[in-house]
Amino acid sequence: MRKNVLNLILKVLAGPAVFAFMTAAVVAETIHEARSKYRDITVTQVGERRCLLFNVHRGDRNQTCMMMNDRDQLVFDYTRMSFVGLLLQPEPESILVIGLGGGSIPMTFAELYPDAKIDVIEIDEAVVNVAEEYFYYSDTDNMKAHVDDGRPFIKRAGIRGETYDYIVLDAFSGDYIPEHMLTREFLEEVKTIMTEDSVLVANTFSTSRLYDHESVTYQRSFGEFYNFKLPTSGNRIIIATLNTLPPRGELVEASRRIAPSLEKFGISLTDYPRRLTTRVDWDMSRRELTDQYSPGNLLREN
Repeated sequence: MRKNVLNLILKVLAGPAVFAFMTAAVVAETIHEARSKYRDITVTQVGERRCLLFNVHRGDRNQTCMMMNDRDQLVFDYTRMSFVGLLLQPEPESILVIGLGGGSIPMTFAELYPDAKIDVIEIDEAVVNVAEEYFYYSDTDNMKAHVDDGRPFIKRAGIRGETYDYIVLDAFSGDYIPEHMLTREFLEEVKTIMTEDSVLVANTFSTSRLYDHESVTYQRSFGEFYNFKLPTSGNRIIIATLNTLPPRGELVEASRRIAPSLEKFGISLTDYPRRLTTRVDWDMSRRELTDQYSPGNLLREN
C-alpha cells in the first residue's frame, strides 16, 4: 500500500504542469529589485514574459506582466476586464486610472484614445520608475503619471470641479486594495468627479473575505451596479454609474461596434455583456465599510 502511494506521488510530481512550473522557476531571471518605502519591488523575466511583482506580507503578487515580443497583448484577465466600461462609455475624453503598476491599462487607453486626457495616480515613485525603465511607460502630451495618493487627488479634483468620463480604481498595496479606498466616504468623493455619462470601473477580488462588505458599500453608494466575473479569473470588476444602468441589449450592440478596435490587445469584448449581472450574490446584512470601520479591522477580527 505504502509503495503504491509513493508511486502515485511520484507520477503527480512528474506531471507536465509541475514540470512546467519547475522549469519556469529555474529559468526565471530577476532583472531588477528595489525596496521602496511602501513595498519590495521585483521585475522578473521568463522567456518573453516580463513581470512586475510586489512583495509585502503574503508572498509575491504579479502586478503586471508584458510579452516582450507582443507588447500590445494584455496578459491578465483583470487587465482586459478593466475595459468593460467601454460598453457604457465608448468615447471617453478624460480618463483617470488609480494605480499604475507597469502601465498596461493607461498605455492601452492612450493608444485607443490618443486625444483623451489621461491622469494616472501612483503613490510609489519607485513603481513609476520601474514602469518607465522596464515596461515602456512614458508620459505624453495627453497622459501623465502623478506621484500621489489616489484619495486626496480625487478629493482635490472634486473641490476644483474636475470630472472624468472613465475612472479605473486599480490601486493595490501588495496584499489588497488600500483600505482608505474601499470606504463609503471614498466612494462619495469619487462621485463628485463623475458626470451623468461617467463610468466607474473598480477591480476587486472575487474571493476576498471583504466581498460582502465591499458589495454592500458600493450598493449603498451607487445603488444597482454591474458585477463582472470570468471563470478564469479570481478578480471581479464592479461597474457603476450615476444613472440607471442600460439594458443588456444596448451592451451587446456596443460590444459589436467596439470589439474590432480591442482585438489586438486580446480583449474579447463581445463575450462580456452576458457575464454582467446585477444579481445580488452577497450577504446584504453585512456592515458597509467606512473610514471608522475599515478592512484592517475586519482582517484582524478574522
